Amino acid sequence: MEAEKILIKKKMPFCPGCGHIINTRSITKALEDLGYGTKDVAMVSDIGCSGLVDPLFASHTIHGLHGRSPALGAGVALGLNNRKKKVIVIQGDGGATIGLQHILEASRRNIDMTLVIYNNLLFGMTGGQVSGLSTNHFKDYKQSADNAEPYDIVRLSHQAGAAFSIRVNKMKSFNNVLKEAIATPGFSLVEMTSLCTSYSMKKMSEFQYFTVDEEKLVNDRPIGHTRIRRTKSLFNNLEGLNTQFSSNYKNKIGVVIAGSAGGGVQSAAKMLAQAGMLAGLHVSMKGEYPITVGTGFSVAEVILSKEPINYTGLEKPSAVLIVTEDGWKKVKDRITPDSKVYLDEKIGVDDGYTSKAFIKNAGKKGAALSAVSYWIKESDVFPIEVLEKVVENHKYATSLKSAIASGASL
Repeated sequence: MEAEKILIKKKMPFCPGCGHIINTRSITKALEDLGYGTKDVAMVSDIGCSGLVDPLFASHTIHGLHGRSPALGAGVALGLNNRKKKVIVIQGDGGATIGLQHILEASRRNIDMTLVIYNNLLFGMTGGQVSGLSTNHFKDYKQSADNAEPYDIVRLSHQAGAAFSIRVNKMKSFNNVLKEAIATPGFSLVEMTSLCTSYSMKKMSEFQYFTVDEEKLVNDRPIGHTRIRRTKSLFNNLEGLNTQFSSNYKNKIGVVIAGSAGGGVQSAAKMLAQAGMLAGLHVSMKGEYPITVGTGFSVAEVILSKEPINYTGLEKPSAVLIVTEDGWKKVKDRITPDSKVYLDEKIGVDDGYTSKAFIKNAGKKGAALSAVSYWIKESDVFPIEVLEKVVENHKYATSLKSAIASGASL
């Protein structure tokens, strides 16, 4: 029987020749060689070029803020407290500089996880600026005015208490070094050279002149643990939604709702999710929108299921509701041959999709809810009265009911 593949077979989102490609493959190969499966690993990524790895893994993934991924990884590892599972944190040299304190804290506590730093000596995503790990030779090459001495992250981690700290420059050594680091009980840090072909050299042989010599440091320490405290769950103070209606739907349904910022997409998804719970279904909801929040696209995913939802990913949506051009541009590539697509008439796409006057009838802020209402009525997933029940005590109940009615009447 073929072993599980942690790395999904898809094109990597890096520039041609980028060192992050071999680094990422080396990590997954090391994990597979050690016998870890997709459900045994949690990958925690940072912001920056290294943070583009999330969609590449079939394992659990968590995406953190810039420099904060070691702190997230530490929380996961302490919560797991299980040597049969493994937390891998991936960040660039920029993130390592920004979040240095988190690395030192994980080292000091000797938390059972592995941090892999993709060191290309620069900030690749923002134009090639030098980082706190950029060597003096490299800063001279880049004609940088930064004359401060770089951090030696391997020694800093070791001095703070890491069980295993190493710098590796030779690609042929990556796999064996990673296996040793991952197999080490406690905190391990691997600084891996990673060539940026966009902002430094084109060849690894040229780039290695600017790197720091390889070094391996170890500490013989017990794994750090946290004391388990028994406290009341935060969910104890939340009022749940009790089943008041029924649904005859037997399958799992994934719904994507797409529109523009400020158009009520997230609210409409939340109301659909609440309606699903009132109808006795298991529900998950996720939202996505750009960092600008007030402009651009807004997308939400809702899964409704008779059975518990163990995986909240939605790769093949059953229904896609799109009310603006922003939403169409964002999700059009997610439409599958089996997806039922509902568009606002103003989008003007004629591919045999259902086209309705959601904005004309319910306005820009009510269009998403109107589309949800139309889909509920057409799919008969549960009675439209369930959605009306959700909004009956809302402070904008009148306008929300009007949007629901507009969709149901189309």
